[in-house]
Amino acid sequence: MYDVIVIGGGPSGLMAAAAAGAENKKVLLIEKGNKLGKKLAISGGGRCNVTNRLPQEEIVKNIPGNGRFLFSPFSVFNNEDIIEFFENLGVALKEEDHGRMFPVSNKAMDVVNALLDELKRLQVEIKLNSVVSKLLMNDEKVIGVRLASGEEITSGAIVVAVGGKAVPQTGSTGDGYPWAEKAGHTVTDLYPTEVPLLSNETFIKSKELQGLALRGAGVSVLNKKGKPIITHEMDMLFTHFGLSGPAILRCSQFVVKEQKKNGGQPVSVRIDSLPEQNEEQTFQMLLSALKEDPKKAVKNVWKGIVPERWLLFLLQRTAIQESEDGQNLPHEKIRALAHELKQFNVFVYGTQPLEKAFVTGGGVSIKEIEPKTMASKKKPGLYFCGEILDIHGYTGGYNITSALVTGKIAGMSAAKSIEL
Repeated sequence: MYDVIVIGGGPSGLMAAAAAGAENKKVLLIEKGNKLGKKLAISGGGRCNVTNRLPQEEIVKNIPGNGRFLFSPFSVFNNEDIIEFFENLGVALKEEDHGRMFPVSNKAMDVVNALLDELKRLQVEIKLNSVVSKLLMNDEKVIGVRLASGEEITSGAIVVAVGGKAVPQTGSTGDGYPWAEKAGHTVTDLYPTEVPLLSNETFIKSKELQGLALRGAGVSVLNKKGKPIITHEMDMLFTHFGLSGPAILRCSQFVVKEQKKNGGQPVSVRIDSLPEQNEEQTFQMLLSALKEDPKKAVKNVWKGIVPERWLLFLLQRTAIQESEDGQNLPHEKIRALAHELKQFNVFVYGTQPLEKAFVTGGGVSIKEIEPKTMASKKKPGLYFCGEILDIHGYTGGYNITSALVTGKIAGMSAAKSIEL
């Protein structure tokens, strides 16, 4: 008999187990894989983006999937507390662009090992290679778990931290959703977020732009009236199957939502190569460059405005010969180029599957979770944390912040719910 069982050895589960252990409770952490912290170890390109130092208001803005739910948990444990927690465990952190916090060593394993050492210090028992097949509960409350081996383990409280369905190679294969439903919870529609987009445009199929990156482009997802739903200014990349890169990943969930509205029709993504100026300014810039060098080939006059491959592609699309000089170039052709630079539309027909996404959209409905404790409102003794919840953010330390904050609160609350 344990006080608290935590299921899942990812970011939220490790944090929950440490938090429960810190309350001097008998804690068991069950992980179906052969090691703990797999997702942490590969996060941030193997450097582990532990959290984000932006103000809470900004962090919530970067969690478009129910981020506002986190205001209440943040009043108990927040991003600054995460930083302090890891620094107290001996992991020095540094701040990079957009508030992202990384270990000074640039090694994700330092974060994982610090958590594992803390679990050892707190005498948390760990069971690896153990698959939970179901939660045991009676009419009143949750009473334990049954493993696939048939073994039953009882406990006073259970924290479910098994993740979503994204990045399945780390073990998050959606195991927790049926358990949540059995306990009376609603699981909202699951969909991929932070995922590359697919396109059948001829220039994608011909792979002529494959590998081309646009820096700081303005990428917008348009609704069926052609109005932007969301715009992100970041780098993006053309691939052999469609579009990728940070700006595209951030826009992807809005493509999914728009397709839910339009019955699965393709969605237009607009690329603005020069977001700091408008179309008229772009036209005037192209024009004045030509006037300065009227005898030079246009591709040389306009070199450096955007990557060369992109410029040559757009020249071709606007029927401008790259070798012709600018003195006889009609204004409407220059205007057409300015338009393509500012409003290049790509039809996308969907996203890569959930298994290829960085983050799962949807999950256990947050309306049925107590925000200050992460306790189930449906079943006493049951707590949820991390990506199984219907909370999802952009990449940049936001999802891991949500996982660590909800994990800490779930573990601490589960432990405190056990009477001494």
